[in-house]
Amino acid sequence: MAETDRQTEAAKFEADYTPGSASAGIVQPRDVTLAGPPDELTLSCGRRLGPIRVRYETLGTLNEARDNAVLIIHALTGDAHVAGLHAAGDAKTGWWDIMVGPGKPIDTDKYFVICSNCLGGCSGTTGPADPNPATGRPWGLDFPIITVEDMVHVQRLLIDHLGIEKLLCVTGGSLGGQQALAWPILYPDRVATTMVIAAAARLSPQAIAWNAIGRNAIVSDPDFNGGQFYGGPLPRRGLAIARMIGHITYLSEEKMRWKFGRQLRNAAGPAYDFSSEFEVETYLDHQGNRFVERFDANSYLYFTKAMDYFDLVAQHGTLDAAMARASSRFLVVSFTTDWLFPAYQSREIVNALIRTGKRATYANLKTDHGHDAFLLEFPELHRIVRGFLDESAKQCRVR
Repeated sequence: MAETDRQTEAAKFEADYTPGSASAGIVQPRDVTLAGPPDELTLSCGRRLGPIRVRYETLGTLNEARDNAVLIIHALTGDAHVAGLHAAGDAKTGWWDIMVGPGKPIDTDKYFVICSNCLGGCSGTTGPADPNPATGRPWGLDFPIITVEDMVHVQRLLIDHLGIEKLLCVTGGSLGGQQALAWPILYPDRVATTMVIAAAARLSPQAIAWNAIGRNAIVSDPDFNGGQFYGGPLPRRGLAIARMIGHITYLSEEKMRWKFGRQLRNAAGPAYDFSSEFEVETYLDHQGNRFVERFDANSYLYFTKAMDYFDLVAQHGTLDAAMARASSRFLVVSFTTDWLFPAYQSREIVNALIRTGKRATYANLKTDHGHDAFLLEFPELHRIVRGFLDESAKQCRVR
């Protein structure tokens, strides 16, 4: 590819990452404490956890029938701030602002949108950085191992707290897509429709391997201190490397080639040392260094382990048996260049849904963006989501 073409594509890539207008306005995070004694949550690992603080945000208005609620679940490094701004003048909108808001595909003039930080996170919901009630010190690695199903159970407690009997839709991508897929299996009577985006019924061995490398980078950092780094030096280098590894899997080879090529930062040529010289190297350095300012290393360990453990086949015997439990209508979306959650995994879900007589719509969207495509300006995805959700509201007779 010629250099001028590469620069043009790189500029287009950056434009694609520009968030949409913050039409949702100012959104205030809220906290609620759930699963207090004696009603602690029994986790998949057998341990009990409670009380559990949950941070969540809502947009739009819950209608009188309380049947227009859409639960959106964030991906690996996301949080409850799905759209809008926290304060006037904020430079950054919510992580799915391009999708959520008045007049957008998930239209907050029509739907009551809920997004919470997942159990084990570091953005307001109980996780390993929080105090262990037994010791008063941060949990660290004493925090119990959690699963995707545990995260869903906590979300169900939040939905109960909000007085919502049945969700119009639950949706998410990546780790959020795993949770969205688990919802109608665990709670078939609580979900009318489900949108599963860039996810799978179980991770491939390759995806598990990438997660393992990231975790090893973190625990090998000299400052990790067995997970008890709070109040001392943070394992910044290990977490930054884990983010670099993860970020590579979110992009496609085509997008990396168009954005970076083999361009050196120094026009004079190679430095003949081991510094970061290629543009792709400095980009990954930037991503890693920025990430450590906002995310907890232990939460990264717990979230990636939860992704690894998620396996509907192992839990239910067959994928058909798992899908047979659901009663919702499904939209499943994959992307042609997503090699972290390849399209064949989405087709496995859809085929199981069809074999078990479920209503399913499937789209494998052509894109050069790789796994991260669901987070970007993608008109075709936006049309599909809007159409599916509006048709779902019509079929469910949402008023």
